[in-house]
Amino acid sequence: MPSSAASAPDATEPPITIDADDIQGRPDEAVTATGRVDLRQGTLRVEADRLSYDARTDTARGAGNVRLSSDGNWFSGPEVQLAVQRFEGFFLAPSYHIARTNAGGNASRWDFIDRDHATAHDATYTSCPRDGSNDPAWLLSADRVQLDFENNEGRAEGAVLRFYGVPILAAPAFTFPLSDDRKSGWLPPAPTVDSKGGFQIGVPYYWNIAPNRDMTLTPVVSAKRGAGLETEFRYLQPTYDGVLKVHTLPNDTLANRSRGAVRLMHDGALPGDTLYRIDALRVSDDDYWKDFSHNVSSITPRLLDADMKVWRHFDTWTPYARVKRWQVLQQLDPASSFIEAPYDRLPQVGVRMMQPLIGGIQLGMETEFNRFVNPHGYTPEPQSTARRPTGSRTHVLGTLSRPIQTPGWSLVPKLALNAASYSLDAPLTSGPFQNRTDVTRVIPTISIDSAWTLERDADWFGRSVRQTLEPRMLYVKTPYREQAGLPNFDSAVRDFNVESIYTDNAFSGVDRVSDSHQLTSGVTTRVLDPSTGAEQVRLGIAQRFLFQDQKVTPNDGAPLTQSFSDVLLFGSSNISRRWFLDAALQYNPELGRTVRSVVGARYTAPDYRTVAVAHRFKDGESEQVDVSWQWPLYSREKGDRSAGGDCRGGWYAAGRVNYSVLESRVTDAVAAFEYDSGCWIGRIMARRQSTSTRDATTQLGFEIEFIGLSRLGTNNPIQVLKDNVPGYRPLRDDTGAPAETRITP
Repeated sequence: MPSSAASAPDATEPPITIDADDIQGRPDEAVTATGRVDLRQGTLRVEADRLSYDARTDTARGAGNVRLSSDGNWFSGPEVQLAVQRFEGFFLAPSYHIARTNAGGNASRWDFIDRDHATAHDATYTSCPRDGSNDPAWLLSADRVQLDFENNEGRAEGAVLRFYGVPILAAPAFTFPLSDDRKSGWLPPAPTVDSKGGFQIGVPYYWNIAPNRDMTLTPVVSAKRGAGLETEFRYLQPTYDGVLKVHTLPNDTLANRSRGAVRLMHDGALPGDTLYRIDALRVSDDDYWKDFSHNVSSITPRLLDADMKVWRHFDTWTPYARVKRWQVLQQLDPASSFIEAPYDRLPQVGVRMMQPLIGGIQLGMETEFNRFVNPHGYTPEPQSTARRPTGSRTHVLGTLSRPIQTPGWSLVPKLALNAASYSLDAPLTSGPFQNRTDVTRVIPTISIDSAWTLERDADWFGRSVRQTLEPRMLYVKTPYREQAGLPNFDSAVRDFNVESIYTDNAFSGVDRVSDSHQLTSGVTTRVLDPSTGAEQVRLGIAQRFLFQDQKVTPNDGAPLTQSFSDVLLFGSSNISRRWFLDAALQYNPELGRTVRSVVGARYTAPDYRTVAVAHRFKDGESEQVDVSWQWPLYSREKGDRSAGGDCRGGWYAAGRVNYSVLESRVTDAVAAFEYDSGCWIGRIMARRQSTSTRDATTQLGFEIEFIGLSRLGTNNPIQVLKDNVPGYRPLRDDTGAPAETRITP
């Protein structure tokens, strides 16, 4: 096959080579090639039946079955003219494909302005197969599309989006980013339906203020509540960053009042390596968390905090200061449970340190001053006549230990001290400290913690494994000190679990210290993969023995006379990559039955298959069954992605149901159906959240994801499924789809 080479006008550019069946002319002036012509320069390739190249003007003209490709993008059509070095010219009636989005379409003319700018006329765009057998499932058409790669901006004028031939979105112009980078403009609308507010729709506007600042403004209209605005402002500076979210609803016609919420999350640095943080959430009323749950991002939606703190790390010690205030969303509805709110701390100032001393001795210390007040508007439980004490507390928590550690065993003797001094606003009303406002108490604790790790190689069902035997014993001696009647600002009974059974105090916080003369013993065995160290099986048992009765008990109640505590049994298994089992049981020997248990199992496999089941039981208080899943209902393979879409079609189900056995009701549920056609994904989701023993809010939403373009529908249903379904995987988590399309009038 004849070939020709021409030097590039710019010596820094790769040379231009032309292969063809027949080439005539002079390479340094002009050549004409016919028959299977192939022009190349770097990543640029032009194929045609006929092609002429004029080296003096650096212009190539191709005709007949022309195909131009560069960096994975390609164009094909009847005729092209291109100034190769400047990448300037036109392509008549091309079909095109964009590698970044794996989508493309047709145009009557494509103008190459330069390598960073282009204009398409009478253009269409889709990621659906374009084999000509039928119309694509979705199609974006526009009178003109201007592409500015330098500024990451695309603009489609006279744009219409059709879904199965039906126009579903139209605007004088669409503006969109050409990559995942941010771009100002309107985002697709997000409609939802809930059982209280009815149908509502929000149309977000994204404002790319600067590379380090942006804002999303979402006007929202609700059929029953009226019009409101949701705002999110994000900022990032060298010494601080954060997010501010504001929701305003000037006139909620259902509640007949103004509603709103403010959330600020801010982190920053001050001179001298001093750090600070602000995390605050406030809402307008007690019912806000029921009506606008998506704006209350808290694990305790009825208990919202405002936390501001500042601290600085030194080598072995850290001073800090903090202000913490709570908003309690207390319901008057008798079906709603009463909340015992934490105290506000106004302020909290302290120092923590860990200092190594001579001979391997370690000194730990925390000293702190707190001013405790009741949250604004807080009232005690209706049937209670007791007044919650308020006042100040200064405490010191100290430890002196000498850890001895070897590869096979450890021994940690420790002396601990809990000292607190109270200055109260009103005299105490009960107990031995009655009528006093100033009280001081000091409580020492001696403990010895010893643990061993023994290993052996073994054979389990024909597999080589490594098995461990890990005994552990903790001895604790804490003398009794009278604490009845003292204020309880921050202490609570620890949960009975694997971590808490090996602690020296049955209470968290500072205000209560359990008197103890006890020994906790247990043993854990693990089965490990000898090559990777991965844990395959874990089994354990632990129990506590009391040498004397415990007098300091929850709520200053009756002494604990049970010599042996409940038995704690726990285990987990990950024998295969698909199955995971986990269980913990609390068994009472005196009653002869299990008083608390958590048992769970999860199966995870490829192709979007995962199922998880959990059963939680607490004798006389609660029993819940939790089931979650993601599973294909129907799936079929129709081809590959070479035509512009992964033509896999299939139905998938995902969801979670939490059922209360004692109440015989579903407390929370999420259910979704997803359809993946190959070039678009449809989702329908329903969510039910209990707001009391008799009330619940149900929300319905939908989303259509046009692969390679954008999403239309409910805000972030994928995140809801991720939060509720362990192991959930988005159907297109590997598509690399571009950022959302913007719409401008």
